[in-house]
Amino acid sequence: MSYIIDRRLNGKKKSTVNRQRFLRRYKAHIKKAVGEAMNSRSITDMEKGERISIPTRDIREPVFSHGPGGRVERVLPGNKEFVAGDRVPRQGQQEGGGGGGGNASDSGEGMDDFVFQISQEEFLDFMFEGLQLPNMIKRRLTGNDAFQVVRAGISNEGTPGRLNVVRSLRAANARRIALTSSKRRNLRELEIELAQEEAKDPALRDQRKLEQLRGKIEELRRRIDRVPYLDDFDLKYNLLVRQPHPRSRAVMFCLMDVSGSMNQATKDMAKRFFLLLYLFLRRSYEYTEVVFIRHHTSAKEVDEEEFFYSRETGGTIVSSALKLMRRIMRERYPASEWNIYGAQASDGDNWNDDSSTCHKILIDDIMPYVQYYSYVEITPRDHQALWEEYERVRELFPNHFAMEQIVDVSDIYPVFRQLFSQKVPA
Repeated sequence: MSYIIDRRLNGKKKSTVNRQRFLRRYKAHIKKAVGEAMNSRSITDMEKGERISIPTRDIREPVFSHGPGGRVERVLPGNKEFVAGDRVPRQGQQEGGGGGGGNASDSGEGMDDFVFQISQEEFLDFMFEGLQLPNMIKRRLTGNDAFQVVRAGISNEGTPGRLNVVRSLRAANARRIALTSSKRRNLRELEIELAQEEAKDPALRDQRKLEQLRGKIEELRRRIDRVPYLDDFDLKYNLLVRQPHPRSRAVMFCLMDVSGSMNQATKDMAKRFFLLLYLFLRRSYEYTEVVFIRHHTSAKEVDEEEFFYSRETGGTIVSSALKLMRRIMRERYPASEWNIYGAQASDGDNWNDDSSTCHKILIDDIMPYVQYYSYVEITPRDHQALWEEYERVRELFPNHFAMEQIVDVSDIYPVFRQLFSQKVPA
């Protein structure tokens, strides 16, 4: 019989480490479950945890066994039922094998799928894994809290918690050597002289000189020993300073069409998309501001509550939202200091020739100053003039302008990942 003994030390958070290892092992199952959950959840439940089910067949444990070799005795019975290539069902899974999907049976055994719960933090980690705001390059210091504490050498003063033991002992050793070097040199010379005198024939030794040498040696040793092993002057402390740390400043403009052409289902899908974006920004970027703009015939900057829950509606003039975004950019968010992003959701309907106005505003006043602009059209119908005008914008700014279409709820999460997935630099 073989015994395997694990002698690795257990960490203080062993259960946490084991859970992280488990999540990495079944990452594919969890990501699939997260994607499916995004399609079935209501807006208010978007960021909660989730119950994950893993089929029993996918739960495999490592098995240790002896390699080939040695003397093995086997009894191989005859076979009259199967031929090469046949699949033999496992015992207990033909009937009543567990896992559901079968008819009632009075025999058989099995195991249900393994089900476990992931927390809200873990759910959001899997939801936003591999996502980022593209082209974030500008950096600027803002506020007094944009500092990081870094080590800046050694100081003679500090708190006991920052004591540098190695440097303190090194300083103490150097001080002792400096203070006693001449005494140690004299001590070595006297010890040599004493050894030479003692090596003489007893009849020729000068006892008086021997006593004097021994006295001087003893006195030097006492003076050397009086030098303290460690002095307050020797103590050295790690010096920590607050160093300015540049941080990225970004603003995201969220433009949502709430006109009469947007039915309730379309508005709900737009809200789902913007809620995903808002959760992503809040979780992944600490210093990112969000500007919410709702528009029909006119546009208005609103807060988070009104953006997601207001019932105001009207006609459709998309350019009103772009004009308001342009004005806010000029007044509050200069492109020299901010990374500017835009996300727009609409059903594609627009008033007469307003689509060409949208094209002109984007080309002249918005796209030259933004890092990235995404447009989502929520409609099962054919594209109209607004989509065509935006396609012309994408041709001029292929790396900074993106367009996607959403037909039903199941498209929201894949489209969101497509728009904000990490881009590999060319």
